[in-house]
Amino acid sequence: MNRWKWIAVAAVLLGATLVVVLTRAPVDSPAAVHASTEPVRVVLPGRPGESARVTDSDQVQAPDGSAYNSVDVTFVQMMIAHHEQAIEMAGLAASRAGNAGIRALAGRISAAQKPEIDVLRSWLRDRGKPDSDPGHDHAGMPGMQTPAAINALTAARGADFDRRFATMMIAHHRGAQQMSGDLLRSGVDERLSEMANEMAVEQGSEINRLNDLGVA
Repeated sequence: MNRWKWIAVAAVLLGATLVVVLTRAPVDSPAAVHASTEPVRVVLPGRPGESARVTDSDQVQAPDGSAYNSVDVTFVQMMIAHHEQAIEMAGLAASRAGNAGIRALAGRISAAQKPEIDVLRSWLRDRGKPDSDPGHDHAGMPGMQTPAAINALTAARGADFDRRFATMMIAHHRGAQQMSGDLLRSGVDERLSEMANEMAVEQGSEINRLNDLGVA
């Protein structure tokens, strides 16, 4: 791991204050499956007079000259779906939350994650990749809430909504931190890793705010 990634990993640990950032996903989760599948290291012979170089077998160069691999692609595709559920949950708060702090934080979540989805989709588009992969199990992503839980949140009002929202969003954010930690270990796109690090730190801050509200 290069110096930049060590700095990024340290920032996640300090900013999020949660060990879960660098804890691997359960072995049966999609994030763990993709992140634990390390690319095979291969030696590429150089031209006559040039030294051979070692690279990842699945590493690809983007049109802008940056490198990325399959772990990067999977993270972006799955994080789009992950963010979409967080935005769906946050959108319920305006008419259902009893706590003003919950409403304010929900608005912040939507304001932050909608532009991030645009950036993630642009990243895929620039590399000729689809927004999603039919082979991905979105329901199995860390922190993803079940349809039944979303339905219960939708039906809740006042203090009941506040409690459910805080509990569900904390779990959701911790899942996103776990996915970001997996990317920092195995992805190669440095700008994407920087974005994932910023997500993890910001969501750690939001977890702290939710805990401070004392409604969970």
